[in-house]
Amino acid sequence: MSDSGQSVLLATAGYDHTIRFWEAPTGVCYKTLQHPDSQVNQLQITADRQRIAAAGNPSLRLFEINSGPPSALTTYDGHTSNVTAVGFEADGKWMYTASEDGTLKLWDLRAAGCQREYESGSPINSVALHPNQVEIVRLPAGNIRVWDLAQNACSAELVPDGDKSIQSLSIARDASTLAAANVRGSPRHAEVGGAVPSRLRIEPLQKLQAHASYVIRCIISPDCRRLATTSADHTTKVWDMANNFSCEETLSGHQRWVWDAVFSADSAYLVTASSDQTARLWDLADGVTLQHYTGHHKAVTSIALHDGPV
Repeated sequence: MSDSGQSVLLATAGYDHTIRFWEAPTGVCYKTLQHPDSQVNQLQITADRQRIAAAGNPSLRLFEINSGPPSALTTYDGHTSNVTAVGFEADGKWMYTASEDGTLKLWDLRAAGCQREYESGSPINSVALHPNQVEIVRLPAGNIRVWDLAQNACSAELVPDGDKSIQSLSIARDASTLAAANVRGSPRHAEVGGAVPSRLRIEPLQKLQAHASYVIRCIISPDCRRLATTSADHTTKVWDMANNFSCEETLSGHQRWVWDAVFSADSAYLVTASSDQTARLWDLADGVTLQHYTGHHKAVTSIALHDGPV
């Protein structure tokens, strides 16, 4: 992670209806955007670093990051409940959103309105776009379902054992691994066949008893070597994917649930967000906190970080 101040774009949000931008090395908040409609469930920064999407209830707002007045550029309506996921296609031409209302929507950022909608019949907790930009993975009713956007059909599905509800998923950038976390404390890992642009095939690979309480978020590092899991047990754990998923670090310090985490572009640092109203920057070489981000007045539930090249 760069130490040149605002060359690192770091934002946090949560239940106090604000989005805060931070100088990563110093912990100074240099900009605050208001999100008056609801809490923010998830944040996502566009690849060109010009806009940030804030998923709320039930709308999504897209803000210009570097503009003068800190107001929403566009509001995307259509969902009827919490928007739980948002992401952008690699070239920034379209965006996807998913919601507890059971729908997945695709939006063309160059045109008005929703271009495609998929109904799952049950709440969707998490969505991830495959690196091939053709398949999208979603979690209706706890199942892991792969939807081929080109063929407009389901191409693969994994039904987890028992009645465990899957909360979060992440796909490695090299398409080698998919990780999914359930709310009973054991993330599930599944093998992903082939390299981009091959299609996904999902096979169970390994299970971890990861935490003493709910696993809230799982995320694979950009270098595809680490998996981070956050939990209601107040900790974040970092797993070595190349060494049989052994636990590399247990990051302790947050006083309440850890809701979100994001790796730096070089995979050497991790930022976490917690119900204790703070975010933390961790050095993964020794597992210590390098910086605290304080200023939110309620739980911090989402983080967005862009510290790589545009």
